[in-house]
Amino acid sequence: MSGDGPRTVRAGGRTVEIHRPGKVLFPGDGGAGEYTKGDLADYHLAVAPYMLPPLRDRPLMLDRRPDGVGGPSFMQKNTPDHYPDWITRADVAKEGGTVTHTVCDSAAALLYLVDQASITLHRWLSRTTRTGHPDRLVFDLDPAVDDFETVREAARLLGELLDELKLPSALMTTGSRGLHVIVPLTGRHDFDEVRAFAREVADTLAGAHPDRLTTAARKRDRGDRLYLDVQRNAYAQTAVAPCTVRALPGAPVAVPISWDQLDDPALHARRWTVADAVEQVRTDPWAGLLSRGRSLVPARRRLAGLR
Repeated sequence: MSGDGPRTVRAGGRTVEIHRPGKVLFPGDGGAGEYTKGDLADYHLAVAPYMLPPLRDRPLMLDRRPDGVGGPSFMQKNTPDHYPDWITRADVAKEGGTVTHTVCDSAAALLYLVDQASITLHRWLSRTTRTGHPDRLVFDLDPAVDDFETVREAARLLGELLDELKLPSALMTTGSRGLHVIVPLTGRHDFDEVRAFAREVADTLAGAHPDRLTTAARKRDRGDRLYLDVQRNAYAQTAVAPCTVRALPGAPVAVPISWDQLDDPALHARRWTVADAVEQVRTDPWAGLLSRGRSLVPARRRLAGLR
């Protein structure tokens, strides 16, 4: 029932109230699992040790669904005044002013955002200390239709190219239709440099496989080809955070995976949900892959040689 009283949860030395924990946020239509706000609180408390490191020091944009995934939604950038003082904030420059983003750096903050019906957390690719210099580069593999085999094939091709460029990379399901391929950076390059490099990589790959891959931004120009999207590599753009829940039936989760798992025939973008994602994350599929950022200077030279 949605009229139940608040539930008190202890997390990291703080007490957080989850109001209406029985409220159904994912109704379970079409055979998908039904999940309540309390279920999401349990999931985030369990996944916090793995979810918080990729979130710390990064401005967030929040996908909020106060009435559940079937109701109205809105994207929240500015932190509301009613948020408690212990929720970290970051003032980030925008044209003509600033935006006060929420920063999630504790399990208590995660639970508070759940209580606010923040379903999906979208993070910046740069940190609050150097917002103009990303330490992550993201390729978003976006299929023309919900066909994961085309995503699997594109990921293999991109992974091979990044290996040739001697850049480490990590894979993550998006919880929607595709995969993200993530490259750790030193944070010395600005967004324009990073996006230009990502575009060169994507153009090189699409040029080698023009019947299967494209960098065309307009959908009508893509046909049935997979879109190699590099547009997230820009100032104030975001990407879904590792371990975050997507506002889709069944509560699928964006989950880190290993490159070996790409060959698993059972793999698809919505393979894991709040019911089993923690088990996958505990295996440490990235195993330190993103712990040491790389400069793009040597990779640019190698890419120029290939092109």
